[in-house]
Amino acid sequence: MKPLSSVMATRVPTSAKVRVYSLCRSCSSHVGIKGVSKAVGNVNDTIAPALIDSGLKVTQQKEIDDFLIKLDGTPNKGRLGANAILGVSIAVADAAAAEKGVPLYQHLADLAGVKPPYVLPTPALNVINGGSHAGNKLAFQEFMLLPTGASSFTEAIKIGTETYHTLKKVISAKYGIDGGLHVRIYTALHFPLGFIRLNLIAVNVGDEGGFAPNVSGAEESLDLLTEAIKKAGYEGKIKIALDVASSEFYKDGKYDLDFKNPNSDPTKWISGVELADLYISYIKKYPIVSIEDPFDQDDWEAWSHFTSKAGIQIVGDDLTVTNPLRIKTAIEKKACNGLLLKVNQIGTISESIQA
Repeated sequence: MKPLSSVMATRVPTSAKVRVYSLCRSCSSHVGIKGVSKAVGNVNDTIAPALIDSGLKVTQQKEIDDFLIKLDGTPNKGRLGANAILGVSIAVADAAAAEKGVPLYQHLADLAGVKPPYVLPTPALNVINGGSHAGNKLAFQEFMLLPTGASSFTEAIKIGTETYHTLKKVISAKYGIDGGLHVRIYTALHFPLGFIRLNLIAVNVGDEGGFAPNVSGAEESLDLLTEAIKKAGYEGKIKIALDVASSEFYKDGKYDLDFKNPNSDPTKWISGVELADLYISYIKKYPIVSIEDPFDQDDWEAWSHFTSKAGIQIVGDDLTVTNPLRIKTAIEKKACNGLLLKVNQIGTISESIQA
């Protein structure tokens, strides 16, 4: 590889849970599942020497990624670890952009065959948390604000954060909770601009970053959001998105919306069709335009049924896990019309582009 005059430092994204159908496994060390010393060792002791000896140029992204996969030699990157391999793959892309003298986003667009103009996605602010990531009764994992009516990314951030601070006041008046900010990314199957997710983080919140008020259920959370949007003066400009993460409460073929209660009543668990009807009632009542993971990753029938009736964006994450075979099946079954693209679910830049 041709030496560069600068050092490319990268960070590999992590996830709060391991997906069943993810094609790769990270290589962790002694610090729970989040340690990186083993991955760093694999980069320094195994990958770096082999990659230098290969003579490949940093602009040969596909060839380098294929080299890394072959060097690992396992179906799920289990020997060297996806976090080690992905870190190198991202660093290579960064170095290639520097060598070409273009921004990284432009280089990635070139690799993917995307032509200008380049447009920033709509930001999505993750403001209320439930599910396994929060200590409240709320089954649904995330409630997000989408400033779809903004004329620019700058305005979207402005009106989104203003509504967030308004929501903070609304929640504080009722529950006494606070919050702060960070980023994730949506990419849609048929909407290439996708969404950027902004998660709000601080004390007394869920581990995905949003507020975790002591609400009784989804409807109460949606009421809080619509009240905040109205008080901020952005009705019509801000819509709502949900990440349900329903696999977390899928039991014996049904959905338990009281899954955090150890004494949950099985007679109150609902079917996929009943859950779909519940979502549709929310869509009719609230300005919801996107729902992620509304059903378990193996409940294909419920996904297809709901997507055919919802009339909004239905996003697969646990369903598709950036796995080309799962994505192909989702398209064939018309199970969703959008997906969450995560490079850490597949392990290299090139495979992410292929997916």
